[in-house]
Amino acid sequence: MRETTTTATPDPEEPIPALFAIAERRRALTREEEALVRRARMQGHSWEAIATALGITKQAAHKKFGRK
Repeated sequence: MRETTTTATPDPEEPIPALFAIAERRRALTREEEALVRRARMQGHSWEAIATALGITKQAAHKKFGRK
């Protein structure tokens, strides 16, 4: 059986394809979140405002998204 990722809803009785789909959605959300944080910073929003929107502390937002 060939393993592929898909945007279709996997059969809930088949856990491995469902796990692949979850992992892909998680990666997509991470990319989107990073892009939105970069955009917010470029528009001058504070780490505090970004953190509030994400439901995390300012320090956690800066640590996760700040330049390394």
